[in-house]
Amino acid sequence: MDRAHSVAADTIADDPRPYRVYLAWFGPGMVKVGITAVERGSARLLEQGAVCFSWLGTGPLMAARRTEELLRAALQVPDRIPYAEKRAVRSVLPGTGEERAAQVRELHARAVALSGWPESLRPEPCEVTDHVGVFGLAGVPAALGEVVELVPGGGVSGELVAAAGPDLHLAVGGRGVVVLDTRLMTGWQLVPPAAPEAAGLTFPVREFARPQEGLF
Repeated sequence: MDRAHSVAADTIADDPRPYRVYLAWFGPGMVKVGITAVERGSARLLEQGAVCFSWLGTGPLMAARRTEELLRAALQVPDRIPYAEKRAVRSVLPGTGEERAAQVRELHARAVALSGWPESLRPEPCEVTDHVGVFGLAGVPAALGEVVELVPGGGVSGELVAAAGPDLHLAVGGRGVVVLDTRLMTGWQLVPPAAPEAAGLTFPVREFARPQEGLF
């Protein structure tokens, strides 16, 4: 993607297209605010791996930007979350859509109650869209970790069980589910395993921290 023409990189200030402000939920305690062009629909949320989201308002680009800044300052909601953190919480998602949507609804209510909204931004009702089914995460075993890097002579093969944003969740024989960031694959070769049953993993993996049982 050309970052010289990226709204996310703050390089465009005069785009005449209408924009939406959204609240995106990635896991317990992890909600961000962002903006996307109306014409893109929910593509931006799918690209980021948002587990669920709701629109917050619609209007001109600069009004959307001011609203984004208002939420960051007043509600301490970030506009960026590292992918490593998204992957870690994705492995311990609450089981029901209602549980997943609760924090989005709570933040949406607090956001629309704030003073200082730009007059040109039209508030949107809270209607939470859940992507667990779209990503294929329902019923998938929790991932044990993520591939850190691709190295010469290494490999990963297994069954694709889910895909969220740039991340592939792969069930690797004898190891469980690991997450592979497809952005690491640039310049590398994708080939079938020597045999269908030859699932394996020889790339380095960083395991996700697990909450200790009995503490809460």
